[in-house]
Amino acid sequence: MLQKIANTLYTGYEYLLTKEILGNPLPSHIAIIQDGNRRYAAKLDKPSYYGHFYGANTTEKVMDWCLELGISQLTIYALSTENFSRPYSERIPLFKLLEKKFDEICVDERVHRDKMQIRVIGNVDLLPQDLRLAAQRAERITQQYENFRLNVALAYGGRWELLDVVKAITKNVETGVLKAKDIDPNMISDYLYSNGSPTNVDLIIRTGGEKRLSNFLPWQASGNECAAYFCAPYWPEFRKIDFLRAIRTYQMRDKKKRSNTLLRAISLLRECVKIKLEETLESFKRALKATRRDMVRRLKGLRSEE
Repeated sequence: MLQKIANTLYTGYEYLLTKEILGNPLPSHIAIIQDGNRRYAAKLDKPSYYGHFYGANTTEKVMDWCLELGISQLTIYALSTENFSRPYSERIPLFKLLEKKFDEICVDERVHRDKMQIRVIGNVDLLPQDLRLAAQRAERITQQYENFRLNVALAYGGRWELLDVVKAITKNVETGVLKAKDIDPNMISDYLYSNGSPTNVDLIIRTGGEKRLSNFLPWQASGNECAAYFCAPYWPEFRKIDFLRAIRTYQMRDKKKRSNTLLRAISLLRECVKIKLEETLESFKRALKATRRDMVRRLKGLRSEE
């Protein structure tokens, strides 16, 4: 009975949250740091790869939620460069799971129905060959789709990405392909692992209770001053209401940002009107003074004529 009441309350709260966020601008691009898979497995007293397995199911749910709401781009932090320092016995099951998921994408009816494009970002040369080939197949099969884009960050590190950008641009400047004066933010985006995609991030979500961004998409996130949402549930426990709350946080921040912009515009307009009014009054004063001098001069002229 209590569980039934809890489910009813949850459904009602989810409905109200959805209705609330659909009444405001939605983020176009959400990025997620899927933290807590191993801790979730430990909580269940199971090997760590169980956590990654359950976490992969959550990723599929989030993709569905994005499609439901009309969010066009999702980037997931599936494997960082730091993960390669973990024991080999722990990495192998994760590599195999990722390979399996890429193979499933190629034949997934939903992927083709919803026209989902898959992109892998990161230093893919660090990945095992079988995983790398599976990722390339998924990219190739979905490359023409544009309705929804899923970016999977594998062997990714934000500092390494920026370092590789600097190296590539420096080399092209030295060889004359580029001129230093032509380097701008748009050009840097073209040299990222993703070759200009993913675009700027509007919202970063991190699960698992940690409050840090872990070197994730520094160029795409910082340049856009994106919102960040940190929550306690481990990634396999992440619910739709957590996702909706994150979007609401983005909307509150965006609303405040737009409000501040409007207030600054009003203040600027007020100052401009004030300056214009002062200039008009000063011109009027000068005109009056000039007219008085002119009248005195003319009166003196009339007296001399008499």
